[in-house]
Amino acid sequence: MNFEFSETQQMVAEAAKNFALQYIKPYIMEWDEAQTFPVDVFKKAGELGFMGVLIPEAYGGSGLGYHEYIAIIDEVSKIDPSIGLSIAAHNSLCTNHIYEFGNEEQRKKWLPKLTSAEHIGAWGLTEHNTGSDAGGMNTTAVKDGNDYILNGAKNFITHGKSGDIAVVIVRTGEKGDSHGMTAFVVERGTPGFSAGKKENKLGMRASETAEMIFDNCRIPAENILGKVGEGFIQSMKILDGGRISIGALSLGIAKGAMEASLKYSKEREQFGKAINKFQAISFKLADMAVKVEAAELMLHKAGSMKNKGQKMTQIGAISKLYASEICVEIANDAVQIHGGYGYIKDYPVEKFYRDSKLCTIGEGTSEIQRLVIAREMLK
Repeated sequence: MNFEFSETQQMVAEAAKNFALQYIKPYIMEWDEAQTFPVDVFKKAGELGFMGVLIPEAYGGSGLGYHEYIAIIDEVSKIDPSIGLSIAAHNSLCTNHIYEFGNEEQRKKWLPKLTSAEHIGAWGLTEHNTGSDAGGMNTTAVKDGNDYILNGAKNFITHGKSGDIAVVIVRTGEKGDSHGMTAFVVERGTPGFSAGKKENKLGMRASETAEMIFDNCRIPAENILGKVGEGFIQSMKILDGGRISIGALSLGIAKGAMEASLKYSKEREQFGKAINKFQAISFKLADMAVKVEAAELMLHKAGSMKNKGQKMTQIGAISKLYASEICVEIANDAVQIHGGYGYIKDYPVEKFYRDSKLCTIGEGTSEIQRLVIAREMLK
């Protein structure tokens, strides 16, 4: 087992770090306050190969693996988790779903524009009344000749308003039937496809979250990914890899909060010495380091298994669960180390604290991860 990053992996991580420092860091709070979704930044990320990390070069992608992917999301999220979240959702959900389950014609049609970020990707599974219970969805697709008519709405969708290409999973059979859902690609501008409410969120405010609405939206059968009835099964496989994304996002938040705490604790003096000289603070920092190290090892184990094409449902859930939970803990301790300054927006830990909570909810709550882990154990 090799724990060393290759030269390529180191170069990719450095490029992501420089990208974040140059194009993201100066605007973090401006975007956060205004809830700006900075499309131009994602175009730049596309130029650098960050919007098609896992996609082969034949389709315009970077042709890299999960170790590089984790490093990119990690480095960007250390600076601004909102941007890390959007890059992750674009890569692991929409773009990866088309690559994994699309035919050659579909791949050639949509992937090059997604990998270059000419088009921003969205992915729709969640609905207003179906979060963890995705199988109970109400959005339907009814066959009409060579087309399908979509009706319903998707909720809490990353890039639900600005996304140019959306992969949506809708019901084509009976409610609750795992083989009664189908994945469609829907292009922005299709009649009957519109954006609804944009959510006003606690954190991750520069990552757009909105409704997608379908009102007698006519989609050709050639836009189906895989076969009719396979959409839910496909989604579960996509979420296996997506959990690595949220784990990497969580890791970046944890590292960012830890590094900010270390810096502050060296500079802040009380009772005549730096506060990191006090055991109460130094032990918090030590615990942060342990949690970050463990989370990173878990994520790269999951990434290694994914690279090899091995089943990684359990380790994916384990790494997502652990990384997301510890990122909340570390962000909380970071605010505590900063004291009153941790509660104001002049210091980065205030935003890490707000952003961190999404990680225990998105792409499967912590409770769902425990359910997945237990089921795998009991098989």
